[in-house]
Order: sequence, then C-alpha cells, then structure tokens
Amino acid sequence: MIIYRTLENKIQLYSNQFRAIALMGIRQSGKTTLCKILFPDKPYLNFENIDVQILAEEDPNAFLKKYISTGAIFDEIQKSPNLFNYIQEVLDNETERGKYVLTGSSNFLLNQNISQSLAGRVGFLELLPLSSKELVDYYGKNLPVWELIYKGGFPEIWIQNITPSFYFPSYIQSFIERDIRQLINIKNLIAFQQFIKIVATRAGQEWNSSQIANDLGIDSKTVASWLSYLQTAGIVYLLPPYFANFGKRVIKRPKLYLTDTGVLCSLLGIQNQNQLENHPLKGSIFENFVILEFLKQKNSSIENCNFYYWRSINGVEIDLIIEKNGELIPVEIKSGSTYQEKWWKNIYDWQSFSKNTTPGIIIYGGDDNHSFSDGRSVISYNAIIV
Repeated sequence: MIIYRTLENKIQLYSNQFRAIALMGIRQSGKTTLCKILFPDKPYLNFENIDVQILAEEDPNAFLKKYISTGAIFDEIQKSPNLFNYIQEVLDNETERGKYVLTGSSNFLLNQNISQSLAGRVGFLELLPLSSKELVDYYGKNLPVWELIYKGGFPEIWIQNITPSFYFPSYIQSFIERDIRQLINIKNLIAFQQFIKIVATRAGQEWNSSQIANDLGIDSKTVASWLSYLQTAGIVYLLPPYFANFGKRVIKRPKLYLTDTGVLCSLLGIQNQNQLENHPLKGSIFENFVILEFLKQKNSSIENCNFYYWRSINGVEIDLIIEKNGELIPVEIKSGSTYQEKWWKNIYDWQSFSKNTTPGIIIYGGDDNHSFSDGRSVISYNAIIV
C-alpha cells in the first residue's frame, strides 16, 4: 500500500503549467517514489549512479537527445551541475508541458547558477517528510502525537516499521558525509558534529550565531556559514519575525526549527517515546512539530500565505503569525492535552498591537476541537488546517 502525498495535486498542476518541474526535499522524504508514481511512463535516471554522471558529463548533448521525445525523471540531478546549461537549451526549444522532472535533495537546486539557468522554465516544489494528515489517511485513524513526533516523517520508517533509534544516527552520519562534505570542506568535523547537536537544542528558539560561536569557541561567520548549509540541505527551517509597523519593539532574529522531528529527537539523544514525553524540551519539540505541520500544508496548497513569529521587546510572543488573504492569524502552540483559558493571554496582548488580526487559534496536544462565539478556535494537533 502506498502513502498518498498531498503534494500530488500541486505537482500535477505545475506539470501542466511548466515545461519542467523541480521537486526538492530533504533526503528520504519520498521524492523518488512520488515521481515514479506520478510519471510512470517517463524514463528514470539516478545521478547518484556514477555511470549516469559520466554519460551526462562526457557528452551532454547526446545524453539529453535520448530523451527529447519521451522526457525523463532526472533524480538527484544536482550531482551533475554542468548539465543545467544544456537542459536550459532543451527547455527553450520545448513546447510540451511537464516533460522533464528534476529532483534534488532539498534546496541544492536553488543554487544561484542553477536557478538562473532554470528561471521561468521550471516550476519549483518542495516535498517535506510525511504530515500527520498523510499518516492518518494511510492508517485510517488518528495517531498519538508523541509517536508522530518520535518517529518523524520519513516514509521508510512507517512503511517498513524501522526502529527510529537505529535509523536516525545512521541517517545523520550519512547526511554529514554525503551532503554537507560535498558542499564545504569541513576542517573540524568534531566541531561541526557538535554544532548540529547544539542546533537541535535551539529548536523553537531565536537563532543567535554569536552565542553559538561562543559556546563552540569558533568564529561567528563560520557558524552563520554552517547554518546556511543546513538550510540548503533542508535540515533546518528558519521562521522570520513579523515586524511590519512595529518598529524597534520587535526582536528581528529568526526562530529555528528542524524539518523532521525524528531527526530532532535523535540529535537530542532521545531513545524512546517515553523519554520524549518526559523531556525538558518537550514544549519546544511539540512546537517544532506543529510549525512543520503548517509548513507541509502550505507547500501543498495552491493558495499563498506567509508565516512569521512575533515577539515584542517586552517578551510577549506569538508562536506563529499566518498572513493570508490580507489578514493576520495569530497561532499559539501548547503541548498540554487539557485546554486552559490562560493560553489566550499572548494573543490578547498581540491584538492590542495589531488591528488587522483575526480572533486567533490555539493548537494543543489534546484530541478535541473547540469553537467560541467570538471566532476563537482551539484545534487539536491532528486537525491542523492552514
């Protein structure tokens, strides 16, 4: 049985609008499987195969001519960056929509040289790990929130019932060896491994490169550079602050989240679900999970919206501000499973600052949903909708 991905409809739409589509995503998020399902008649070539790389690099024109009539799926194509200029020429002479499908591990395809070659010719999409909705649809029932968080969203773990404590340490080491070390020459590998673990402890918090540099005893520019590479590899997501019309009252550093909670738990040394439920960073980990759920829905939606967080200089914080259809929707995230009226305090404070805002939403760790006559909503983690 195959897990249905909510991004499928958007991929089909883009394939009717663009000459080619580029599907990005963190390793093991399911890009290859999804492309083969949606485009079964297209030849498939994996550029992690050294023989494919050699053929493409020795004679790019001859290589691409083989697929002029059929199109193709070029998987992990960032492995052969020199091919993009030739693909540009092919696409310029192409009238058929959706003929070529390019995939790459996360944002490698947004490399400046590559994106310039593909600008206006290719529709870019990002496939994140499985959402709770996709898993609920697959299993036909709601799943416990801490199980969802501990296992993360890599399809292989769920379909093959792999133990997360075995899977993720190997995944993380492979990621460092295969992706990061291809991007940069890491002279101090131990410091970089420590850096990644420190990143995990900052999930759900404002990111401060100078502070991290002091903790590690390295240059702050190095820290900023390393973080940029984690973004490129799709390991972290930075949520920008909302500060329109609020001037200096608002802190302007982004908040950091990891793009898979299973990876996050592993980096934090969490070995089982019970340990997770009693972890001192439980609230931040739950917040990370909820932010990802919103991000996954945003990526799959045709409608445009923007995500921010907000914190005043006085310490009043809103975990998520959704800017959609000219409105600002404040969202507070609470890991508790029992609703409490006091959870609304920050949203009430936010409303005194912003006139263009909705009554607001609380996302919590319980199972029931509540609506109030004034428009406020309390929504379970398993019923999140952008």
